[in-house]
Amino acid sequence: MADTISFARGAPSLDIVDVDGLREAARQAFDADPAGTTAYGTAVGYVPLREWIAERHGVGPEQVLVTNGSMQADAFLFQTLVNPGDLVLVEAPTYDRTLLNLRGRGADVRPIPLQTDGIDLDALEAALDGRTAPALAHVIPNFQNPAGYTLSAEKRTRLLALAAEHDFVIFEDDPYIAIRFEGESLPTMLEQDRSGKVVYASSFSKTVCPGIRVGYLVGPQAVIDQIRVLATNTYISPNMVAQSIVNQFCRSGRLERSIETVKEALRARRDAVVAALERELPEARFSPPQGGYFMWVELPEEVDVAELERASKERGVVFVPGTDFLVEGGRNALRLAYSGVTPEQIDEGITRLAEAVRTLTPSATT
Repeated sequence: MADTISFARGAPSLDIVDVDGLREAARQAFDADPAGTTAYGTAVGYVPLREWIAERHGVGPEQVLVTNGSMQADAFLFQTLVNPGDLVLVEAPTYDRTLLNLRGRGADVRPIPLQTDGIDLDALEAALDGRTAPALAHVIPNFQNPAGYTLSAEKRTRLLALAAEHDFVIFEDDPYIAIRFEGESLPTMLEQDRSGKVVYASSFSKTVCPGIRVGYLVGPQAVIDQIRVLATNTYISPNMVAQSIVNQFCRSGRLERSIETVKEALRARRDAVVAALERELPEARFSPPQGGYFMWVELPEEVDVAELERASKERGVVFVPGTDFLVEGGRNALRLAYSGVTPEQIDEGITRLAEAVRTLTPSATT
């Protein structure tokens, strides 16, 4: 079988990770603060990094908690705010681990259709009408996983107003915000929140490297204090070594240079996916993202993505089926992660994917 080309994992390839910068940041971390780097620390995270994050978001350090990756942050927030039977609104499609986590909490997960400019707020408002307010609404506003779509400025403003009116929390899950390679940046909902309804999460996995496993939450102090108690009872403190290294990486200016490298590479990879799809699968429907790692692709309805997954694996191509990201539906959709493959691999991988599609739709023409 040909070498496997994976569109499945949302992680940057080694060639765009600043390994030398990380090595130097590690040396600086142990030289500058050996005691803080090697100690248990506190549940809020490595204090200098917490302060750097707070300054970046224009909040006090007491509103920040640094965690072992953003998935840990998600889990803490869900454990704090979501009880069995609570209504939680999610985008459809949304990140598969979010669905798993919320189902594990016993939440009443209500999917709201996702449009190319973000969550369908008419549908969301209809879901609120005359019902108990949701515990929270989970939104990935920038270059959404799995779709790659971005929530428009107008929809951000309206969603904030709905949260204030109906008294629910917006969980602004934003790990991809820095990876915009075209278009105009939009203010976060956290920046615009005047009612204390937003809890914000992000991660250094997408901008530094996946293995660093450092994420964080920013939100109202009362919520962060609750999560701090939970974090203390869970692990006393997160990984101080990793957080101290990230702190040095950020403060040295390496973070900005790393982001620029990642953005340049991902723009070329996004363009390669678009060109290959237009050439090999003109019947596919997709909206090219302006940043991030992912593209959502819908194929003709007669294509069963479960069968396509098997046929593609036989040709050495893997992806994540659309059904993984939805409570129901997605049988003819898939997520392509282009972050970990070169333009040459993308071109070959889409060619093989198209061959697999043709085996399922033999009457189709190229």
